[in-house]
Amino acid sequence: MPYMMISTLIRLETGPTYVGDAKSDPVLMNHLEATLTKEPGQIFEVYRTPLLPREVLNRLEKKGWKVIAVTGVGETCIWTLHRV
Repeated sequence: MPYMMISTLIRLETGPTYVGDAKSDPVLMNHLEATLTKEPGQIFEVYRTPLLPREVLNRLEKKGWKVIAVTGVGETCIWTLHRV
């Protein structure tokens, strides 16, 4: 899967960081110390890590992922990454 989105609430320095959904690569999710959880009010499961967004981005860069876009939506910051 060549694309990934990660997100966090606007308080970037504290996490948690959301790094995938139920169909994400479990080996990569393990590398990011992420666990599959279902957030209150959601109908789907997401991978969540206690790592800060900066730590997640650093780990993903070492695995060949590059940030291609960043945006803010409400109180959420979202990064889109791509791996060739």
